[in-house]
Amino acid sequence: MEAVKHSLFELFKIGIGPSSSHTMGPMRAALRFVNELGGLAIASLRVDLYGSLALTGQGHGTDRAILLGLSGYTPQDIDPGAIDGILAAIRNAGKLELPGIGTIPFAETKDLLFHRDQMYPEAGVVSHPNGMRFSAFDSAGRLLLERVYFSIGGGFIVSDQEALSPQVTPARGVPYPFMNAEELLEQASAANLTIAQLMMANECAFQTMSEEQVRQGILEIWQVMRECTRRGMQSEGILPGGLKVRRRAKKLAEKLRSRGSADPLSQLDWINVYAMAVNEENAAGGRVVTAPTNGAAGVVPAVAHYYLEFVDGADEEGVLRYFLTAAAIGILYKENASISGAEVGCQGEVGVASSMAAGGLVAAMETTLPSSEVNSRVEHAAEIGMEHHLGMTCDPIGGLVQVPCIERNAVGAIKAINASRMALNESEGHKVSLDQVIKTMYETGLDMQARYKETSLAGLALNVIEC
Repeated sequence: MEAVKHSLFELFKIGIGPSSSHTMGPMRAALRFVNELGGLAIASLRVDLYGSLALTGQGHGTDRAILLGLSGYTPQDIDPGAIDGILAAIRNAGKLELPGIGTIPFAETKDLLFHRDQMYPEAGVVSHPNGMRFSAFDSAGRLLLERVYFSIGGGFIVSDQEALSPQVTPARGVPYPFMNAEELLEQASAANLTIAQLMMANECAFQTMSEEQVRQGILEIWQVMRECTRRGMQSEGILPGGLKVRRRAKKLAEKLRSRGSADPLSQLDWINVYAMAVNEENAAGGRVVTAPTNGAAGVVPAVAHYYLEFVDGADEEGVLRYFLTAAAIGILYKENASISGAEVGCQGEVGVASSMAAGGLVAAMETTLPSSEVNSRVEHAAEIGMEHHLGMTCDPIGGLVQVPCIERNAVGAIKAINASRMALNESEGHKVSLDQVIKTMYETGLDMQARYKETSLAGLALNVIEC
């Protein structure tokens, strides 16, 4: 059996908004390109963006990300509050300071090009809707180095050569390898482990960490999510980008506090607050955690907040079970389908996040059943979470991660909670397996017309007038 290729800490990555595929991925690609330049005598650079990156890149901050990455910044380390000043200095000077190389001229109008009518590379060669090409030239205009990268969702990037080679992302040895949900359940059953316990053992092997170190790493991720939620609930005003979308999480939270909890459905309102707070922060370019992407970053933390605030007996151990289990489910989608909205639509972002949160919540809440029963209900909840997102398009108005993205996270979180409750109340099996729904999601995404996959050429983006 082939070992797992991805870790919890790769799925949940700390970075900045508004998009993991259009902001974090291009920033990482730009930095990787600069690091490959070595001692070359670089006089100029050109960056070409294709497909979805070109069509919605400006609304998603791709141009900003490219400049920051070329300047040596990483999504996880840059201070979101410093970004505007850094970009203003670059643009006012018309120059880039390349780490380890020096200063070169850079004019965005000719050196950063959005090819809105092209995919890259040509037909018949490996491709992805999020393609970008970086080229470096000497003072005579001779090409010194060229690299093509694809941003494949969740902040992950691959070069064109890596995309062609199955050996690029090597499998890493873990005690309980699995390639699909069936194997995950079999491995856990054979070892008499819950999925969370299995994932903990695998993560310790992945990271060469002790169990306590893995626990602390997960709790640090959760703390970043909590801080993001808090900032979103304290901030108000208009989100950037020109669509004039106002922040709503703060006022809704204030209304709920003043109204009290007499309304039996007030828990749903709080879930809306938590999810919208995170995605308003994401839309503003703040610090977020991919879960599994930026566009779907509000679902997993909103459900975690629900667990801690509204579930009797909730504790830190439950939070750890939640994230470990959610990560196992996310890895199944990452390795067998896609988490890229540009490749499979929003079913691959909010749909996957809802599936992860649904399964994770079952693991957090259920402590009385045998491990095999818990695992079966985790799988069932994750399947329900995706089944009712199948076919969801990615059609952001104005190319901004705002409408319908912010509200969509709130609805996805509520679907996840409902899916977990349905699974917990069912003990006689179900017709559709998680593996079947993952396969269906991927096939549906590939069949979906390209204009419905993060291009802003159809759906709400076409039928709602920007104002």
